[in-house]
Amino acid sequence: MAEWYASLRVAEKIFFYTGCIASVLLIVQIILLLISFGGAGDGDFDGDVDTDGGLSFFTVKGFTAFFALGGWCGFAAATYMENDWAPILIAVATGTLALLGVGYAMRGVAKLQCSGNIVKEKFAGLTATVYASVPPKRSGRGKITLTAQGKYMEIDAMTDCAERIPVDTSVTILEYQEDYALVAASAEGTEKTDTEA
Repeated sequence: MAEWYASLRVAEKIFFYTGCIASVLLIVQIILLLISFGGAGDGDFDGDVDTDGGLSFFTVKGFTAFFALGGWCGFAAATYMENDWAPILIAVATGTLALLGVGYAMRGVAKLQCSGNIVKEKFAGLTATVYASVPPKRSGRGKITLTAQGKYMEIDAMTDCAERIPVDTSVTILEYQEDYALVAASAEGTEKTDTEA
């Protein structure tokens, strides 16, 4: 093992560490996601990013998949190629495919979770947790997670607040528009439980 590691070039070591670390983080995120679907409610999380029109590509899960797949593909390519630029291009290309794949998958899951007999008009007054930070004064969309009417879901959110609402903040849904929830920090709204919805 020591001889194998010593024989690696710098580029190979970088790809190797990137793939290992990102893979561990990806496994942790998958476990947390499974736990949240199993009834943990707001156990899911994401980074402090903005979303545009409900697209969920640039998330922690997406970037983790980017570095995991990109790292391992870059490592494999670097093992067989002397040129350092070719493995980098391969890593970026495969990582981008992983990021887009996760984004489309999460969008599909969110649509499935929000379909069925969910009455979104009854979301008003419910408490949710910020999943992707919500930009101020309706300047963009963030995301929130909540368990409503017996289902765990992730929906787009906007706010009239003057400041950005950060990740993991508890918010109250003021009303539900066509495809997003208007929210405010819980201290600013009136909370109610899902049993009332």
